[in-house]
Amino acid sequence: MQIRSGFYRVSIKALVLDETRTKFLVMKQAEELDGGVWDLPGGGLIWGSDPQIDLPREIEEEMGIVVTEIAKKPSYFFTFEKKAIDGTVFWVANVAYETMLESLDFKPSDECVALRFVTPEEVLELDVIPGVHVLAKMFDPKNHLK
Repeated sequence: MQIRSGFYRVSIKALVLDETRTKFLVMKQAEELDGGVWDLPGGGLIWGSDPQIDLPREIEEEMGIVVTEIAKKPSYFFTFEKKAIDGTVFWVANVAYETMLESLDFKPSDECVALRFVTPEEVLELDVIPGVHVLAKMFDPKNHLK
């Protein structure tokens, strides 16, 4: 993937909260994909597409789980620098939408081998994509009272 200087790779991410709304869901990627690190569910926003269409598609592809609800507006927007497996460094913009799933009964795939809910503090103990650290610093359960 070639991204010109001054441009961001835009990814849409699912912010799936646990029943206490103090933890959020992360998924472990396969070793071959991104080194087996943890990330938020979701993926790249297809050019000209709508996040409410792309995000459920990404979750279905990655985890085999059906999305039952996705917020109309994002909960968080954050940017970070990421290094690809080939060593290329590029900037990523993540837009996280609060998302409800039909279940957590996922189907392991090349993109998702495990799921877990984490607190922002627990993120520090995991090997995560840099964006998860950024979200953990921003995360505020008071913003998610339903």
